Amino acid sequence: MKEKGVTTRIVECVPNISEGKNPAIYNAIARSCEKIAGVKLLDIDPGFATNRTVITFAGTPEVIVEGAFEIIKMSKELIDMRSHQGEHPRMGATDVCPFVPVSGVTMQECAELAKKLARKVAAELGVWVYLYEEAASKPEWKNLANIRQGEYESLPARIGCDEWRPDFGDGKKLDESFGAVAIGARKFLVAYNINLNTTNKKLAQDIAYNIRETGRSKRVSYPDGDIVKGPNGKALNVPGIFTNCKSTAWVIPEYNCAQITMNLTDIDVTPVHSVFEEVVRQATERGMRVTGSEIVGLVPKQSIMEAGQFYLKKQGLTTGISEKEIINVAIKSLGLNDVSKFNPEEKIVEYKFKRKNRLVDQTLEQFADTLASDAPAPGGGSIAALCGNLAAGLGTMVTNLTHNKKEYVDAWDEMGKWGPVGQKLKDWFLEAIDQDTDSFNVVMSAMSLPKKTTEEKKIRNEALLNANKQATLVPLSVLEKTTDIIPLLEIGLAIGNTNCVSDVGVGAYCMLACAEGAAMNVRINLMGIDDESFRNDCMHRLNRALSEVRSKHKKLVETVEKSLHF
Repeated sequence: MKEKGVTTRIVECVPNISEGKNPAIYNAIARSCEKIAGVKLLDIDPGFATNRTVITFAGTPEVIVEGAFEIIKMSKELIDMRSHQGEHPRMGATDVCPFVPVSGVTMQECAELAKKLARKVAAELGVWVYLYEEAASKPEWKNLANIRQGEYESLPARIGCDEWRPDFGDGKKLDESFGAVAIGARKFLVAYNINLNTTNKKLAQDIAYNIRETGRSKRVSYPDGDIVKGPNGKALNVPGIFTNCKSTAWVIPEYNCAQITMNLTDIDVTPVHSVFEEVVRQATERGMRVTGSEIVGLVPKQSIMEAGQFYLKKQGLTTGISEKEIINVAIKSLGLNDVSKFNPEEKIVEYKFKRKNRLVDQTLEQFADTLASDAPAPGGGSIAALCGNLAAGLGTMVTNLTHNKKEYVDAWDEMGKWGPVGQKLKDWFLEAIDQDTDSFNVVMSAMSLPKKTTEEKKIRNEALLNANKQATLVPLSVLEKTTDIIPLLEIGLAIGNTNCVSDVGVGAYCMLACAEGAAMNVRINLMGIDDESFRNDCMHRLNRALSEVRSKHKKLVETVEKSLHF
């Protein structure tokens, strides 16, 4: 299904700075990113022995680069690498600074953000920048270890050396106080531990070696036979089960259990639930039991959603239930509350970034009171989006009232597919309720800009034009997205629970109200935009989508009316 419109685009940035002993320094550096509006500081994780702090913050692509720049700039001011000592490999005051796509952003976009930041850092701070991972300029620099070879102490020898010329910055002049920074793009890394009902590290280690990508040394006989060596005298290796998985084992006294601890570096290839299931199988073979698991740090919402959907399917149940319910299934199935509390609001990246005081967080009564007040927003645009949410919700209800009902067994598979589609549609329109009000508030802010001088008027007019365009695109995206509700209602009417015919009818009218209301908001916003090309494009898109919704609505209602005739 084609996605239309504005969705929340989130990028995570994880700078690692070379200071982990002085809280005044690493906190000042970490909090410098908060100067940038729209940036959300998520975590500060210092390490005393490593003398290194991992900082995690998130934001939209539009602000994330500025947030990262502030951290690198502040680290340049407060850290002197000439006196730095620590156990972790490092080469700069800000050692690495990767961008990680979280939602609505591609890896390629993150690579471009990395290059944008690299250019800015080199130009304005005068330091060396190497690009790594998905932003690497050459294959051998994709691996960070190759770039960081020899660490900070090796940098003077690179001056003027073509082989080690940085991607950005003057290769003939090294800022010895700062060193060099590696900026890149990578996938989300999930730190994941699985708990066992034993304190025997060797038993846990045995499973850890089996599942990790690097595997274990080949032996003549398992588990304690001699290691088999190749012609070169080096030990032969037996690869592990999962790629993108680094694991070992340890015993945690405070939990009174052994854990298999791992880093999952590509959860698209190696999902959390797949590793959990395999460890359960291997633990059972060895007479152990998995008691639960633990996610250290943050996790993308999609990873938890996929786990919940996996276990629902395993139970033969529909996955067309709410996001909250699916996440709860994942928490219970993976035992994420076993040794520590898993609070979705604190552990899921998207939830940490979610702003407070949203319209959709109000009770129904509060929302109705806000709507009826003298505040100009929320208004018709938000209500149009609400109508879309209600239409998608009714369509999804029909799929769930059909799935697993014995009299509709032939429709189970089809309804099982459409339930999750409906849930996504419902959530999309829910988010659009606030987006419409937010875009209106941006227009109001632009209108309040000063307009005394010619320059002020120019700035105000430009800001107002851009704000009005965005305020137009939001309801236009709502209108276009309404066309995706059509097949959901059509399938419910065609093979769904016959007791829900009237619900489909109400859904059809909500769908029409959404489309007509959104179209009205597009038109009224276009009246204030003096850009003929933009106006023509918007009206073309409007007419095409509105025509489709009106036509399909008419057919849906006619079918519903025939079914209700007696």
